[in-house]
Amino acid sequence: MPEEKKSSVSNKPSAKDSDSSNDKLMAVLAYIGILFLIPLLAAKDSDFAQFHAKQGANLFVLEVATAVVVWFITFTVAFGGLAFLGLVSMLVWLLQIGFFVLSIIGIVNVINYKKEPLPIIGGIKIIK
Repeated sequence: MPEEKKSSVSNKPSAKDSDSSNDKLMAVLAYIGILFLIPLLAAKDSDFAQFHAKQGANLFVLEVATAVVVWFITFTVAFGGLAFLGLVSMLVWLLQIGFFVLSIIGIVNVINYKKEPLPIIGGIKIIK
Protein backbone atom coordinates (compact mmCIF):
# COMPACT_ATOMS: atom_id res chain seq x y z
CA MET A 1 0.00 0.00 0.00
CA PRO A 2 1.26 3.48 -0.80
CA GLU A 3 2.09 5.58 2.17
CA GLU A 4 -0.08 8.70 2.59
CA LYS A 5 1.72 11.97 2.85
CA LYS A 6 0.86 14.10 5.81
CA SER A 7 -0.19 17.57 4.96
CA SER A 8 1.86 20.37 6.45
CA VAL A 9 -1.25 22.53 6.57
CA SER A 10 -2.98 22.41 9.90
CA ASN A 11 -6.74 22.76 10.34
CA LYS A 12 -6.22 24.50 13.65
CA PRO A 13 -6.72 28.25 13.60
CA SER A 14 -3.55 30.19 14.14
CA ALA A 15 -3.15 32.79 16.86
CA LYS A 16 -3.46 35.49 14.21
CA ASP A 17 -6.78 34.02 12.96
CA SER A 18 -8.04 33.87 16.52
CA ASP A 19 -7.09 37.49 17.12
CA SER A 20 -8.75 38.47 13.85
CA SER A 21 -12.03 36.74 14.72
CA ASN A 22 -11.95 38.24 18.22
CA ASP A 23 -11.40 41.69 16.68
CA LYS A 24 -14.33 41.13 14.36
CA LEU A 25 -16.60 40.04 17.22
CA MET A 26 -15.60 43.07 19.25
CA ALA A 27 -16.10 45.36 16.27
CA VAL A 28 -19.58 43.96 15.55
CA LEU A 29 -20.59 44.73 19.15
CA ALA A 30 -19.71 48.36 18.48
CA TYR A 31 -22.77 48.75 16.27
CA ILE A 32 -25.28 47.39 18.79
CA GLY A 33 -26.24 50.44 20.83
CA ILE A 34 -24.40 51.00 24.08
CA LEU A 35 -22.42 47.80 23.55
CA PHE A 36 -19.86 49.98 21.74
CA LEU A 37 -18.34 50.35 25.22
CA ILE A 38 -17.23 46.70 25.27
CA PRO A 39 -14.71 46.93 22.41
CA LEU A 40 -13.78 50.45 23.43
CA LEU A 41 -12.74 49.26 26.90
CA ALA A 42 -11.83 45.60 26.34
CA ALA A 43 -9.96 45.71 23.02
CA LYS A 44 -7.60 48.63 23.55
CA ASP A 45 -4.79 46.86 21.70
CA SER A 46 -6.82 46.36 18.50
CA ASP A 47 -6.82 49.32 16.11
CA PHE A 48 -9.58 47.63 14.12
CA ALA A 49 -11.91 47.19 17.10
CA GLN A 50 -11.11 50.69 18.38
CA PHE A 51 -11.94 52.24 15.00
CA HIS A 52 -15.33 50.53 14.90
CA ALA A 53 -16.00 51.25 18.58
CA LYS A 54 -15.54 54.95 17.85
CA GLN A 55 -17.83 54.72 14.84
CA GLY A 56 -20.39 52.92 17.03
CA ALA A 57 -20.02 55.66 19.65
CA ASN A 58 -20.82 58.28 16.99
CA LEU A 59 -23.91 56.37 16.01
CA PHE A 60 -25.05 55.80 19.60
CA VAL A 61 -24.59 59.45 20.62
CA LEU A 62 -26.51 60.57 17.54
CA GLU A 63 -29.34 58.14 18.38
CA VAL A 64 -29.53 59.39 21.98
CA ALA A 65 -29.36 63.06 20.93
CA THR A 66 -32.14 62.48 18.42
CA ALA A 67 -34.28 60.75 21.05
CA VAL A 68 -33.81 63.69 23.45
CA VAL A 69 -34.75 66.23 20.78
CA VAL A 70 -37.81 64.22 19.75
CA TRP A 71 -38.85 63.80 23.39
CA PHE A 72 -38.48 67.55 23.92
CA ILE A 73 -40.50 68.39 20.81
CA THR A 74 -43.19 65.86 21.63
CA PHE A 75 -43.76 66.99 25.19
CA THR A 76 -43.33 70.73 24.80
CA VAL A 77 -44.74 71.54 21.39
CA ALA A 78 -47.25 68.69 21.14
CA PHE A 79 -50.09 71.09 21.67
CA GLY A 80 -49.89 71.99 17.98
CA GLY A 81 -52.29 69.19 17.16
CA LEU A 82 -52.33 65.61 16.01
CA ALA A 83 -51.05 66.47 12.53
CA PHE A 84 -47.82 67.80 14.04
CA LEU A 85 -47.41 64.66 16.17
CA GLY A 86 -47.96 62.53 13.07
CA LEU A 87 -45.21 64.43 11.28
CA VAL A 88 -42.84 64.00 14.24
CA SER A 89 -43.58 60.27 14.48
CA MET A 90 -42.96 59.83 10.75
CA LEU A 91 -39.64 61.69 11.06
CA VAL A 92 -38.64 59.52 14.03
CA TRP A 93 -39.53 56.38 12.07
CA LEU A 94 -37.35 57.50 9.14
CA LEU A 95 -34.45 58.36 11.47
CA GLN A 96 -34.66 54.96 13.16
CA ILE A 97 -34.52 53.25 9.78
CA GLY A 98 -31.50 55.40 8.92
CA PHE A 99 -29.74 54.44 12.16
CA PHE A 100 -30.48 50.77 11.50
CA VAL A 101 -29.05 51.06 7.98
CA LEU A 102 -25.90 52.73 9.33
CA SER A 103 -25.51 49.88 11.83
CA ILE A 104 -25.83 47.31 9.04
CA ILE A 105 -23.27 49.19 6.94
CA GLY A 106 -20.88 49.17 9.90
CA ILE A 107 -21.36 45.45 10.50
CA VAL A 108 -20.81 44.69 6.80
CA ASN A 109 -17.58 46.70 6.96
CA VAL A 110 -16.50 44.62 9.96
CA ILE A 111 -17.30 41.34 8.23
CA ASN A 112 -15.28 42.45 5.19
CA TYR A 113 -12.48 43.58 7.53
CA LYS A 114 -12.65 47.19 6.33
CA LYS A 115 -11.94 50.34 8.30
CA GLU A 116 -14.30 52.64 6.43
CA PRO A 117 -16.15 55.45 8.18
CA LEU A 118 -19.92 55.36 8.22
CA PRO A 119 -21.68 57.54 5.66
CA ILE A 120 -22.74 61.01 6.88
CA ILE A 121 -21.57 60.60 10.51
CA GLY A 122 -18.25 58.81 10.01
CA GLY A 123 -16.14 61.94 10.11
CA ILE A 124 -17.37 63.01 13.54
CA LYS A 125 -14.78 62.52 16.29
CA ILE A 126 -16.58 62.08 19.62
CA ILE A 127 -13.86 59.93 21.20
CA LYS A 128 -10.20 60.47 20.38
